[in-house]
Amino acid sequence: MPLLDDDFLPNWKPFSHIAGIAWLVFYLLFLLYAAADRTGFLIIDYVNLIIHEGGHFFFSWFGHTIMILGGTLGELLVPLLCAAYFWWKQETTAVAFSSFWFFENFLYIGTYMADARTSALPLVGSEESDWTILFTQWGLLRKDLQIGATTRALGWLGMLATVAWLAWRIWRDAKARD
Repeated sequence: MPLLDDDFLPNWKPFSHIAGIAWLVFYLLFLLYAAADRTGFLIIDYVNLIIHEGGHFFFSWFGHTIMILGGTLGELLVPLLCAAYFWWKQETTAVAFSSFWFFENFLYIGTYMADARTSALPLVGSEESDWTILFTQWGLLRKDLQIGATTRALGWLGMLATVAWLAWRIWRDAKARD
């Protein structure tokens, strides 16, 4: 498989085996915390909320619909751009962190989407949820629960894939040192 081949970006910067294990433990504990949470809003979502609100402002120059969508776009673009930068720099643990962060955003985005009809979640600076506006505009309001659940599932799959990739990198690097 070419993505796992030794010839694919062979010059990844070395990292401490202990640091890699510590990051794996952190991610596994975070996954347990996220799985046990019933609010749908995790501690990291305070940071994501700031980025979300900034996304509305940044994308406001591109029209009303993109401005509404801009909060979510910002939440996803910031960690995605970080992941791309660290991939280019070949920083294993930074790529893992940025990727995990990217996929963690899907959890609350999915929760926010699933709330489009009920509007029970607290909002910042608006009386109507972004996803209520967008799903109504796109004729998808009746599908809010399904779209939200699918988005959350993608987040979980992505976070688990990120942890698996980091574990593989730790194992591969440990094997290469032997």
